[in-house]
Amino acid sequence: MAHDVIMPKWGLTMKEGKVARWLKGEGDPVEAGEPLFEVETDKITNSVEAPASGVLAKIIVPEGDVAPIQAVLAIIAAPGEAVDASAPAGAAKPAAEAAPAAAADKPAAAAPAGDGKFVPAMPAARKLAKELGVDLSTVTGTGKDGKITAKDVQDAADSAYAGINASPKTIDFARKQGVDLSQVTGTGEDGKITKADILRAMNPSAAQPAAGPAPAKDTIVPMEGVRKLVADNMQASLQNAAQLTVFVELDVTEMVGLRAKLLERNKRNADYRVSYNDIIAYAVCRALKRHPVMNSTLQADGIHLHPHVNLGIAVSIDKGLIVPNVKEADTFGLEELKDKVRDAAGRARKGGLNMDEITGGTFTISNVSMLGVDGFTPILNPPETGILGVGRIVEKPAVHNGEIVARQMMTLSLTFNHMTTDGAPAMAFLRELGDMLEMPGLMIV
Repeated sequence: MAHDVIMPKWGLTMKEGKVARWLKGEGDPVEAGEPLFEVETDKITNSVEAPASGVLAKIIVPEGDVAPIQAVLAIIAAPGEAVDASAPAGAAKPAAEAAPAAAADKPAAAAPAGDGKFVPAMPAARKLAKELGVDLSTVTGTGKDGKITAKDVQDAADSAYAGINASPKTIDFARKQGVDLSQVTGTGEDGKITKADILRAMNPSAAQPAAGPAPAKDTIVPMEGVRKLVADNMQASLQNAAQLTVFVELDVTEMVGLRAKLLERNKRNADYRVSYNDIIAYAVCRALKRHPVMNSTLQADGIHLHPHVNLGIAVSIDKGLIVPNVKEADTFGLEELKDKVRDAAGRARKGGLNMDEITGGTFTISNVSMLGVDGFTPILNPPETGILGVGRIVEKPAVHNGEIVARQMMTLSLTFNHMTTDGAPAMAFLRELGDMLEMPGLMIV
């Protein structure tokens, strides 16, 4: 029996994906559970396993093409089965019957819907159904001779949201973004779903601006798609959290010395690397364990204090920005943590993260030191309580042991949600983190 290979749905907002690469060719044997092809989305590139064992009888969507979720991409058949490539799902026929069956097929008289049968509908109804993602075969027509009208389509779309505790405007926004409200937890009054709840569920990644302006004309970057989602998420973050940012300037001369000693100790290993960000990540995990309120998330039922640190690292990629997180980062030593952070960042740039690695973070680090920036005000990634901004290290004159000498100075900025914690606990966390970076020995105390 034939099996359809379909485009998977990863996350609430995924509507389509690109077949980046087929790992098997037509006619190749496949085993259920082995990687079959790779899918690229706005967030991740990941492999998809074969749903059944057999032979990859037909590839319907070639490499590089985009297909909507649940679309049939290929057909896996049993050895000896012949497949009618024009029809998915159960299109396989015994080899002896394949030829006469194909001869009997005729082109459809009109565009089919659902089960392949023609559904009588007004042109406006067809257009609206396509926009709202409504299957015409599931709609009851009230027009002449049972024809489906635009109102029938709209009523069918609205019925899908019956019983949802959300305003019509919020429901319309969810419909446009392709979000299933039944999977969204409302944080408004009496559990009402708000636009901010939808944006948090969507967990978008940022996108780079379009190419520079063409001569004599402005380049217009439409505020839509990923860019619109990012803008909405940032605005919702500011509107739905009482954000406050505090700064501290540190003398990190000893941390600079620690890194130099680690590099010197491992100089025989040409592949050995350790960065300031690695040391800061390790210190952040130690400080969060001592200040658990900063390792929390604000959710519908209250403040969740997490037993482990799922440390997010903001990574710049060609498409914008993505924040993979290292699960239970507090359980690793410096050497193991730096390898895991580097692995996550590398796969974020090359593609290969899964949804679990870009969701469920509890605290984020955003390091802009490579851009030559001293300090900035990072914006929270809901529902996290805190995000740390890391500026560059620069040699400056400073007072040390009563003398003005050249020291290595760095600025940290901490944005936190004042709804989750007060200023004093957040500042105590930042101060303890600063002490660790100024005196690295404190990380092991």
